[in-house]
Amino acid sequence: MVTENVTKTGPKTPGPAGRVVELDGGRGYRLLIDGAVPLSGLTASLNGLCDAAEDRPDPTIVVLALGTTLPEHRSWPTGVAIQDVNRWERAVRRLELLNCVSIALVPETCGGPALDLLLACDYRIGTAHTRLLLPVNDGQFWPGMGLYRLAHHIGLGRARRLVLWGHEVDVSQALELGLVDEAAASAQGAAAAAAVLFGRIAGADLAVRRRLLLEAPQAAFDDALGVHLAACDRELRRLRADG
Repeated sequence: MVTENVTKTGPKTPGPAGRVVELDGGRGYRLLIDGAVPLSGLTASLNGLCDAAEDRPDPTIVVLALGTTLPEHRSWPTGVAIQDVNRWERAVRRLELLNCVSIALVPETCGGPALDLLLACDYRIGTAHTRLLLPVNDGQFWPGMGLYRLAHHIGLGRARRLVLWGHEVDVSQALELGLVDEAAASAQGAAAAAAVLFGRIAGADLAVRRRLLLEAPQAAFDDALGVHLAACDRELRRLRADG
């Protein structure tokens, strides 16, 4: 894994695909994802980003610049074994559970592995040109964990309609569904602002709250009560210590 320092708030371009770039001021890291790269290369790059974030003792952020998905790369994945898919899914889950805020930039069309990462990030920034291309092979929706996250984010009914009937989501629909949080004139500028804002809340406490949110739809009330009370007790202790 290679890191590269930058001297401005953020580079005009994210850097070469697969290279983990350190943000200005040591606030975090940026990674450009190119959907044309083989799945094994994407997995290695994503694990490199997670390694860099986990090695930092202080809260940080990670920014994923999701490269444009070309129409010929919409059918995804191709030419892989189930072991490759398993390693990819585990790397995406690792990103999802980091003790830092993850920000996704979606400048134009987003599909395949980039869509998996979009759904796993905390904050998603698109533009007026953003389109989400759902992964389809021979007319069939790819049954990976992106399908799981889609149902988790927007609910079973709306996810069913997208999976069965809709293979493309424009930016207005993505905003309405909550798949994109912001449509900005400049995704890079919005990411820089978001990095400053969300960088202050990164850390173990963020990871706890995210985990509670992720587990809530599947957890029975009595099972959830204990972990929520434990989180509340931790927060009360923190507030007393700060006071």
